[in-house]
Amino acid sequence: MKSLVFLLAILLGTAHAAEPVQTYRNPILYADYSDPDVIRSGDDYWLVASSFHFSPGLPVLRSKDLVHWTIAGHVLSRLPFDPAYDMVPPYTLTDSTSKPVTGQRYARGVWAPSLRAHAGKFYVYWATPDEGIFMSTANDPAGPWSAPVAVVTGPGYEDPCPFWDDDGKAYLVHSKVGAGPLILHAMSADGTRVRDAGRTIVEDKVNLPTLEGPKVYKRNGYYYIFAPIGGVGHGPQAVLRARRIDGPYEARKVLLPGNGIEGPHQGGWVETPSGQGWFIHFNRTGAFGRVAHLQPVVWKDDWPEMGQAGLPVLEGPVPDTGRSAPADRLQDSDEFAAPALGLQWSWNHNPDDAHWSLAQRPGYLRLQANEAKYLVGARNVLTQILQGPASEITTRLELQGLGERQRAGLVLFGVGVPWVGVVHEDGKDYVTVANGGVETRVGKVDGKAIVLRAAVAEDQTVRFSYARDGSGDFHAAGTPVKLAPFSWWKGSRPAVFTWIKADTDAPREGGGPRPIVRDYVDVDWFRVTRSGR
Repeated sequence: MKSLVFLLAILLGTAHAAEPVQTYRNPILYADYSDPDVIRSGDDYWLVASSFHFSPGLPVLRSKDLVHWTIAGHVLSRLPFDPAYDMVPPYTLTDSTSKPVTGQRYARGVWAPSLRAHAGKFYVYWATPDEGIFMSTANDPAGPWSAPVAVVTGPGYEDPCPFWDDDGKAYLVHSKVGAGPLILHAMSADGTRVRDAGRTIVEDKVNLPTLEGPKVYKRNGYYYIFAPIGGVGHGPQAVLRARRIDGPYEARKVLLPGNGIEGPHQGGWVETPSGQGWFIHFNRTGAFGRVAHLQPVVWKDDWPEMGQAGLPVLEGPVPDTGRSAPADRLQDSDEFAAPALGLQWSWNHNPDDAHWSLAQRPGYLRLQANEAKYLVGARNVLTQILQGPASEITTRLELQGLGERQRAGLVLFGVGVPWVGVVHEDGKDYVTVANGGVETRVGKVDGKAIVLRAAVAEDQTVRFSYARDGSGDFHAAGTPVKLAPFSWWKGSRPAVFTWIKADTDAPREGGGPRPIVRDYVDVDWFRVTRSGR
């Protein structure tokens, strides 16, 4: 490893004989920022990532050194694409297009976005697999962002990337759901609409299988498309180049699986002011989702070379950005003392804003329960990204507002939805653990508050425990649970929840959504401790 660091220092021109070389370690973001894209604006680096069904959607991260990041905002305050993103329970009425209104959009929503700066503005493009390709603009990447504009409507599109050429002409490149081929459109100069039906510019199912996530650049007269191939789990990163934007393109694999990184692909290329090249990509990591890695990039014969000899590096000299920001970190803990939720939070779908509050009881998050058969069908599940390689998540709940059949607690939100919490039945509160929908009582709550804990280990198991309020003495709640390796394209997410358990999720007689129940839980605080790095 020491020889690797030395070789990289020579390669990047950052070694200094008189002082030790500072290094970074991958992943730079041990958190589920999948399908990342990155740009530089002045001294700042900005990153966007896919967010699927979570709301607010499309997170924007900021960094000074490409290693330490903080959440700066979101492009979408809500997902406005379809009534199902509001997570209404299934019912028999239809909307204005005569389509049955359905209840969920897990795994849909915002897929791989692209971030670009052009003519003094910032642009984000993304696709939703059911509704089309959308774009939004801002004067500052931290926001506010404009309302989304549909650039291409209809289902079946994925992974769009805009490109403005030197002559001012604008283009859009995207893939199709199922990964491939790559399609090129002429686009209006303002980026709000395509001018044609598009044409296929790259399709090679033998040499470029599962072709997706295109990012378009221009350098030394060549047009480049950085695109992952081979699928999320095990594919390499390919780069295509041509003298014309419509091709023909030649291709090379520039970053291969290796050094324990099975799928080092899909991301964005950026240069520092000193001219260093870097590539941020994801790698699938089970329950932690697709975490972000940083690879050095050098150019030879007008082809990029990534990592070391085309293999991912696990550590290396820090980027020469001229800036350092080791204090920057992803937000996590929240005392709920501010007038707004922290930027780390996202709801499992668009929230029902009438039934959560930070103001009804200042210093607490109040969640009012709705009726659902299962937790995944409940509204207002408040989640954040799980950070690795190990995390301990602890929260305190006050229970005086619980009603009959109400559940409230702490969950690792993902397939199987393992949780620890409290079930209120027959006027009593029971400590309960659940996994795969099977609930098990493990104790009784004597007071009106409880502290819950979820310890997620590097082996991607979670151990639940609880403490009676004020005691500080935690008791195991059930046995360790193995977290699902992948949940609706995302990793598991720590979350707080409450809902009233219904007997059925069938449509109500007479139509219309199920009523919101006014029973509630107060969340006092939510604290995260990370370890292992």
